[in-house]
Amino acid sequence: MKITQLLTEETIILNLSATTKQQVLEELASQLERAGKLADRTAFISAILERESQSTTGIGDGIAIPHAKSAAVKSPAIAFGRSSEGLDFESLDGQPANLFFMIAASEGANDDHLEALSRLATFLMDDKFRTNILAAQSKQEVLEVISAKEASLEEPEEAAENIPADSTQKKILAVTACPTGIAHTYMAAEKLNERAKELGIALKVETNGSSGVKNRLTDEDIAGADAIIVAADTKVEMSRFNGKPVIQTGVGKAIYETDTLLNRAVTGDAPTYKHDKSKDEADAGETKGGFYKHLMNGVSNMLPFVVGGGILIAISFFWGINASNPDSPEYNEFAAMLNTIGGGNAFFLMVPVLAGFIAMSIADRPGFAPGMIGGLIAITVTGVEEASGGSGFLGGLIAGFLAGYVTLLVKKVFAGLPNSLEGLKPVLFYPVFAIAVTGIIMMLVNPQLTKVYTAISSFLESLGGTNLVLVGLLLGGMMAIDMGGPINKAAYTFGIAMLDAQNFNFMATVMAAGMVPPLGMAIATTLFKNKFTKPEREAGKTAYVLGACFITEGVIPFAAADPARVIPASVAGAAVTGALVMLFDIGLRAPHGGVFVIGLVDGGVASILMYVLAILAGAVVTAIVAGALKKRVAVAA
Repeated sequence: MKITQLLTEETIILNLSATTKQQVLEELASQLERAGKLADRTAFISAILERESQSTTGIGDGIAIPHAKSAAVKSPAIAFGRSSEGLDFESLDGQPANLFFMIAASEGANDDHLEALSRLATFLMDDKFRTNILAAQSKQEVLEVISAKEASLEEPEEAAENIPADSTQKKILAVTACPTGIAHTYMAAEKLNERAKELGIALKVETNGSSGVKNRLTDEDIAGADAIIVAADTKVEMSRFNGKPVIQTGVGKAIYETDTLLNRAVTGDAPTYKHDKSKDEADAGETKGGFYKHLMNGVSNMLPFVVGGGILIAISFFWGINASNPDSPEYNEFAAMLNTIGGGNAFFLMVPVLAGFIAMSIADRPGFAPGMIGGLIAITVTGVEEASGGSGFLGGLIAGFLAGYVTLLVKKVFAGLPNSLEGLKPVLFYPVFAIAVTGIIMMLVNPQLTKVYTAISSFLESLGGTNLVLVGLLLGGMMAIDMGGPINKAAYTFGIAMLDAQNFNFMATVMAAGMVPPLGMAIATTLFKNKFTKPEREAGKTAYVLGACFITEGVIPFAAADPARVIPASVAGAAVTGALVMLFDIGLRAPHGGVFVIGLVDGGVASILMYVLAILAGAVVTAIVAGALKKRVAVAA
């Protein structure tokens, strides 16, 4: 695929009006949206900002390549913008940037798309190419410069090896990798190859990009290497370099400090790399993200059961059914079916699924079965006569982590088996021993966990008045402070746990509070137009929809641009909403859905109106606080 199939006249801005980094990103994203390349501009900008937070994409020499791979992209595309005066993009060389190429890759982008996107990144390493782009007088001329460059290179991606015939030359290897694997990976490889050729250095570069590993270093290459440069901002396979001189650095250094890295490699200024074998096992668990990563893997896979089951249960109550007694005059067979599907099946599987996927996150596939069994024991085996629900969500969490680490232990125990028995490990040894150990431990501890779980639930149910309002205040603030991050997810997970314990006030609280930040900022852009740029006011329109749908992340574009004012405003409004929901004693059985499930609030029309009032009150508080804190924009757009 040619670059000009992704970069078209519709995605080019020859003269950017932006004067700041944030404005450049928004202006180029808007151009992609107008060209029909984005499904969700706000979500795409969030992905771009997340990439920028890892390391700047201002690579120096007047170039910036903001990029992201996101589900918000309809089809892969490139937007180009040019600023004749230049502006501060936090570039690696500290100089203003003039040329901006925004790369938008879709989640399903194929290799042809990804290779075309990365090819552009390598072209920008050519001084003549950059000069021609700067001098172009029209959009068509920009495309002609790119087409001419493509035509001059037969195999731009394969020229990764430069081994001079002189066998006495030192042989250097390199690996490049960036988080998205689209731009910096290939720019670093191109710059290393270009300078190595000019300096007469024998070099081979492996790229770890979105389309896979290219020009992979062989065992023979590594054995004969005098030094290895690993320029990566993401995880690469390091165990193969054990005992070799290795320079580890960021991918940006390979672009901007190329000569320094090559000189260090040639002169032997590289420490000997010693691989820590204990990290190999940890890669299956702790180093992949730790406790939060494993928990979120369980919660995200559990959510379809919670959301589907919870909403079906809530819908069944429209009929005011008595699902347990078919002879009751209130009994409705269809409603009873929904209640059984949601409560007796989906909700029943909720905790085992949570435990199974937590364990799988820790120990890969062998951990799934022990986790599921441990979770099932948590909700069915209690040993406590008065508690019929087992240890519920608490037991599921413990079962998941227990099963995961038990499975890792079982793997380690059987690691020394002969190769002839290798095939029996995943189908016999791992499941039998991991399930047995996990099951026995859970059956022994679950009665005590049940007592703890029941005590916590009873304590929360006994709260009233001021105490309950304070809990709502806290949960509301937690839902807003990191806009969908770990604290937000902790509060939401707590709401789900209480849903499992048949306490619906907490779920109502976290959902209402989670809707407030984007709704509040949307209202602020409407009430205080002179304190927001035109792109921000446009984002405000989207924030209305995102907030209404309970997507707290809709506030991220505003918080990223002005966190010191937006975050306090969001927390204030969400906390007010949380406190009001608890004060009004509102319950909600549906764990997601925003405005689409407000009609399922317990208590009828009066409770629904109070719930809406609580949300609007918090949103207005956020809007007023944000409007009071923010300053007028310098130039009204």
